[in-house]
Amino acid sequence: MPANSPFDESARTWDQDPVKLARAQAVAAGIRSQVPPQARALEYGCGTGLLGFALQSHCGQMTLADSSAGMLAVLDEKIAACGASNMRSTRLDLVTDPLPPDRYELICTLMTAHHIADTDQLLRDMHALLAAPGYLCIADLDAEDGSFHGPEFDGHKGFDRDALKRKAEAAGFRDISFTTVFHMQKGNGPQQTEFPIFLMVARKPSR
Repeated sequence: MPANSPFDESARTWDQDPVKLARAQAVAAGIRSQVPPQARALEYGCGTGLLGFALQSHCGQMTLADSSAGMLAVLDEKIAACGASNMRSTRLDLVTDPLPPDRYELICTLMTAHHIADTDQLLRDMHALLAAPGYLCIADLDAEDGSFHGPEFDGHKGFDRDALKRKAEAAGFRDISFTTVFHMQKGNGPQQTEFPIFLMVARKPSR
């Protein structure tokens, strides 16, 4: 996502959407129910930190990373306003930036993976950033016909769960499971479409 992306422009009003708030809470509940509390966590593609704040009490130290300066500016204001001493933001784009040196016991993403063209590389990067043992939690769209974003979108049209599981296994993950944690609706009346949101939980085993 480029620096001057629509995410920069929408950052100020992002948290005003009750669906985004409910989605983050549902994903956080799914993570808490399947992953024990962890000392060091990374949310990649964090936006304004809705998921990160929902997981704050479940993690010791939490790093929230995004490539959008606008999103991070709003996030920094939220962290300062509530005095969240265990949360910090960082600018990071794994497509173009080198891997940071830190390692984490938990990495989570929400509606980020379908924006990244090379899913295999993303999973390998996540595996490298995890400590062993560690957990990866990806929440994203099930495979759809492209109507979620519309014809101009050039990312993934969601993910087939079996195909994503095979990619995760190839990257070194084990004990991979999927649950449906949320449903989004778009459109009105007979044109309304429901889009399930899955949560994939995968483990990086101890060496």
